[in-house]
Amino acid sequence: MLVSTTIQEQTIFSHRGNHIDTEDKVIDVVSKYEDPLVVILDNVATHEECNTLIAQARDRLSRSKIGQTKETSQERTSSGMFFEENENDLINRIEKRLSDVMCIPIDHAEGLQILHYKPGQEYKPHYDYFKQSENNRISTLILYLNDVEEGGETLFPNLNLAVSPKKGMAVYFEYFYSNSKLNELTLHSGNPVVKGEKWVATQWMRRKKVR
Repeated sequence: MLVSTTIQEQTIFSHRGNHIDTEDKVIDVVSKYEDPLVVILDNVATHEECNTLIAQARDRLSRSKIGQTKETSQERTSSGMFFEENENDLINRIEKRLSDVMCIPIDHAEGLQILHYKPGQEYKPHYDYFKQSENNRISTLILYLNDVEEGGETLFPNLNLAVSPKKGMAVYFEYFYSNSKLNELTLHSGNPVVKGEKWVATQWMRRKKVR
């Protein structure tokens, strides 16, 4: 259970212990922030899988957009693309693994998104859920596809928590709570890349089925 000074709520993330046994991989739980739940995970994808995701996405990138309006903004300066549902064996395998980790059936998942950040590019503080939606997002998993030489952290400013990108590692967080104050604590940003580049895969889950 998640423990709060104001409310007690059940988490989506039902795993216990230091490891998660998925259908095809054992994933390491590195650390947790309990309220709201933020979990740092390692060994989520192999280096070969990360490299292949980058290679398959590289020629399909376009300027990233924000929110339900799907507009470009200086708030978000990366490039990205979405893989189609069941596009190939690798996407099927990664999506199934992330579904196991996130404890939500795959038919609640948006398409897997790949994002690329060059030096200076960022995503300023934002929420992943929408202000108004009949089928809102409830959780996020960000999978890091490469090591970043400098910068590019995922920062949760209200939690004083920054996650540095490491190839094959991921950060999971959820924001489905009845207590809106817990949801608001998941404000986060993709800090500017200082040196090198940053590649991530993002999986969002919805409250209801989308597939």
